[in-house]
Amino acid sequence: MSVRLASELRALEAAIEAWTREGDLDTWPPSPEVELRALYVQRVVRTLAREPGLARRTIERLPRVWRFEVRSNVSASAALFRHVPPVDSAEGFRTARPEPAGALLGWFTEGERRFGVDREMLAAIMLVETRFGRVVSRSYAGATGPMQFIPSTWTAYGMGGDVRDERDAILGAANYLRASGAPEDERGALYAYNPVDAYVVAVSSYAEVMRRNPNAFFAYYNWQVFVRTVDGDVQLTGPGA
Repeated sequence: MSVRLASELRALEAAIEAWTREGDLDTWPPSPEVELRALYVQRVVRTLAREPGLARRTIERLPRVWRFEVRSNVSASAALFRHVPPVDSAEGFRTARPEPAGALLGWFTEGERRFGVDREMLAAIMLVETRFGRVVSRSYAGATGPMQFIPSTWTAYGMGGDVRDERDAILGAANYLRASGAPEDERGALYAYNPVDAYVVAVSSYAEVMRRNPNAFFAYYNWQVFVRTVDGDVQLTGPGA
């Protein structure tokens, strides 16, 4: 598995470089090659997150350049798996096409400029919450929108915007995180956003991967929506869904 994974990671990195250099990041759809290779890596990460022994052996055999990224992704997924139990079925989950990667990246950058909150943190939150807007179902806690605000928090920090609008939601999240201690206390701000240790671990891990490798954002953007059911994973978006 480690040989194939390393090969796919190299190919994914090259495909992202080509897409960002020659493609149009402000339109849909994304690069088909990036989408397919990112999906393969995502599937492997989900498998390793469920099998700690296999994960350890696989990561140890990877080239050093990929170990941190894969270890971080597996740890983040494992933390979320431990926190969120499987559901009976995927019925009731609603999905939609996300905004283009370039548009989202621009809004994350705007949030960083206006509020001082790292764009990588904003991107990581949106990745965990809704797979960059692909999930449009209301959460079990009543949160809504691409950054998953409960109504009272949105009223306080949404600056009069539309909670379902991607730009408004991203800027509202940046405003809330700044008020909660970011960037000086990122973990504290994340805990205020969602007071669950697994959530803080996952978001922090994904953000750090993107800080070390900016191309990781484009890989994460192409991660798809999976629902973990008692009968196994159900893929709701992307190739093969």
